[in-house]
Amino acid sequence: MCGDDTNEPESEYVKQLRQRLERLKSEHRDLDDVIERMGDDPRRDELLVRRLKKRKLSLKDEIIKIETQLLPDIIA
Repeated sequence: MCGDDTNEPESEYVKQLRQRLERLKSEHRDLDDVIERMGDDPRRDELLVRRLKKRKLSLKDEIIKIETQLLPDIIA
């Protein structure tokens, strides 16, 4: 239990954060696959590859932010 007054183990907010985290991780993995496949193509669009990599980094930042919110604050 989370220690709140409800019988629910997680708040709705935490559930939404976890769902968003899973969607972001999935998109990050998908982008990784696309970028890897494009790397093998000599006709690849370098501008598109750079944009995809930038999006991937942005997703990673969002993932880290949400993971930090979900971790308990151990250091007081």
